[in-house]
Order: sequence, then C-alpha cells, then structure tokens
Amino acid sequence: MEFSQDFLTGILEKALSRGGDYADVYIEETVKSGISYDSGKVKNITSGIVAGAGLRIITGTDFIYMYAADVDEQKMRKLADDISAAAAAGKSGVVKALVPYEYTSILPISILPETVDLSVKVGVVERANQAGRQFSKKITEVMVRYLDNDQKVTVASSDGRYARDHRVRTRLVVQCIATDGDKRETGMSAPGRGMGFEMFDVISPESIAREAARMACVLLEADYAPQGKFPVVIDNGFGGVIFHEACGHALEATSVGKNASVFSGKLNQQIASPIVTAIDDGTVPNAWGSANIDDEALPTQKNILVKDGVLVSYMVDKLGALRMNHPLTGSSRRESYKFAPTSRMTNTYIAEGDSSLDDMLGSIDYGLYCRYMGGGSVNPPTTDFNFSVMEAYLIEKGKVSKPIKGASLIGKGSEILMNIEMVGNSMEFGTGMCGSLSGSIPANVGQPAIKVSGLVVGGRA
Repeated sequence: MEFSQDFLTGILEKALSRGGDYADVYIEETVKSGISYDSGKVKNITSGIVAGAGLRIITGTDFIYMYAADVDEQKMRKLADDISAAAAAGKSGVVKALVPYEYTSILPISILPETVDLSVKVGVVERANQAGRQFSKKITEVMVRYLDNDQKVTVASSDGRYARDHRVRTRLVVQCIATDGDKRETGMSAPGRGMGFEMFDVISPESIAREAARMACVLLEADYAPQGKFPVVIDNGFGGVIFHEACGHALEATSVGKNASVFSGKLNQQIASPIVTAIDDGTVPNAWGSANIDDEALPTQKNILVKDGVLVSYMVDKLGALRMNHPLTGSSRRESYKFAPTSRMTNTYIAEGDSSLDDMLGSIDYGLYCRYMGGGSVNPPTTDFNFSVMEAYLIEKGKVSKPIKGASLIGKGSEILMNIEMVGNSMEFGTGMCGSLSGSIPANVGQPAIKVSGLVVGGRA
C-alpha cells in the first residue's frame, strides 16, 4: 500500500480545495500476531492486518478527521473529496512540495517476527510456562501471552513534511498464581521492546517467568498494609507509572492547550523539587515507546520537561502548537489510522540522581518500600491519583522488613513532585500501554528509585 509523493500531494490539495489552513495524511499497514497459553497448553493464536488511511484538515484551532480501511488510489481520492466537502468554506491553505525526511533508524531489527515459524514462538511461551512452574511447588498456574506488532506508516503534510517509519515491537506477558492452602496470589512480569524476535536474546522467557513467580510467592507471605501518612520509597522501573499518569498527562498539549491542566501557564516556574529532572524521549534505541518519526512526520526527540524542578517544556503536537504558541516537540501519536493524532508520551522518566537505594531506606525509621506498582486512577485536571501497589514491604529502622499487600498510594501529582526528597542512581524502564484521546499506544515509564515524604498510604486500619 504505497503511494507516490505526487499522488499524496494531490490528495492534500484536494482535501484543502474548499477551505482549511493545513492538511495531513497518515497511511498505515500493521501485521499483528499473538499467542495465549494457559493450563499448560496453547489456548488461542491470533493474527491479522490493520490497513487504512486517515486524513485531517485544521482550520484555526479546529479540525476535521476522516479515515478509510484498505485504501487504494480510488478510495484515497474519495476520502479527500469527502473531507473537503465537510470543511468550512474559506481560503485554501497552500500545499508545499513534499521533502522526504532521511534518517538512520533508531529501531534496527535483526529478526522480523513474520520470519519466525509459529512453532518457535510457541516454544517461547512453553519455556516461560516451564520456568514459572519450576520456580516453586507453590506455583499452581502460569498464563503466558506473546505479542508482536510490525507497523509501517507513511505521513505527509501540507507544510511539506513527508516521512516513512517501520516500527516493530515484541512483548511477553507472564502471570503466575501461587497458592498455599486457601491463600492465592498473582505475580506478573511483562517486558516489551521496540525489537523483533531478538528481544529474547536480551531478556529470556525464563527470566520473565521467574520474576512473575517470585512476586506471587512473596505475596503469599505478605500481611495487609497499614494505613497512614508515611515516607515512601518507590523503586525504579515501573514505579515511573506515577509520574506518567499523575503528571505526564498534565504536561501534554492535549490538556494544557485547553487550559485543563494544573500545569497550564506554569512554563519556567518551579513545579517540582530542585532534585527532579523529568524527560520524555522518543529516541531511545529499540525502546518500547520509541519511533523514528512522530505521527505528523516530525523527528522524535528528547524533550526535557522539568529541569532541576522547573517546568521548561510541554509535549506538543501541531494542534497544540496552534493553541499554545509553543514549538512542536515531535510528540504526536495515535493508535492507528482510525484516530486523529494528539500529543502523547513516548518513553517518559525521571532522570537519575545521586542517592542509592540503601541511602533512601536508611533514612527512614518507619515507612513503605514499593517495589512494583500496579494500576490506578488519575484526575488529569487536578492530578489527584490513587494507585495500587503490587509488591511492597515495610521499612523499619532503615531496613526492608516484611512484605505487605493491599497497599495503595493516594495524593496529587503536583504535590508528589514537590515532596521528592531523594532520587536514586539506577534508572530503569517499565513497559505499558497508555490510553488517551488518540487510542491505546505503547509507552515506557521509568525512573530510578525515589523517596517521597509524607505520602498517604491506604491499607487496613
């Protein structure tokens, strides 16, 4: 499903023929496959192709978006006719000559998933299943899900941008259930990479399964969490989900441009502790949230959002830039051609500091150590959040003591940023899927361990 530059230029001209300031077209072809494994056998094998195109017109700060599946030249012309008819009558924007964006890929792929035999993929999930069960006799069930996604996109815009990208992602999700009498607990590990099948040379299926099994067995021994206001250490990796959800979304033009964010109008103001620097970086090689271009054909980039506690940038797409008079940051993303793009995170993290995990733990007489975060809810305009903790331990007299379960962290993202007292020196990423106006997209969250003062912990009284 390839179209010449001349043809795409004609589509953009047709889209703007009855009015509109700007137009862009997004063409996608994605091949997906997945394997679900449960109760010691393959339960389901899926595969499919997502193919289509979306066309957008922007007039002022309003837009129209239309899309069609399985497009050819005829369907593309009809799509352009339809959207031009829906556009408000007025002056037509100029379509500049398309200039291809040339680059060296940050997502080099060694083994394309579609070149791997199905039996080899099944072998990966079987290896994970066996490793999880062998970890302990208490592991009574292992569920594994393998996923790969091979996406090719073409983007062209009326201001002359034209680029293609090839994005391959692979992920393995393992859940292990441990039982002891009437007690039953679940652990999970789910790493992903912007890589092909070579991901399993970097992180083995066995190590993923053993981590899920370890967590499940720890939770069997856990007491219920106390409740109160304590100092809290949130570990590296997926601990970054709190910044992503409670603060990151509030730094996207999606909300800032509508003055629906607590951080609207606070550029160059202190919004965090001076030891906090936060970054969104779509250029991390082979990372889960990376891409060579964003979905408006701009190069992705490393965006420093917060520098030494001061807000220095937002994440901004084309529409956000028009609304905010802010430079574009290569942050436009979407789930598929069925969604108009908007500003989204890629690989978002708190940068490393100077403290060790032992330094943080040793500074606390009584508190909570959150090793692995779970899901939660956030109110973006206020940054109020409530997050569950999947794996946690009490801190007593500067040492990690017994495991606890049922803990939740409650607070405001805008406040937690100011209350970070120590930042660790070992940053890691965690893999996730992020939902917003432009659908569900792959996004990494990350941080080193951080110490937060006076965070409300929900548990049992």
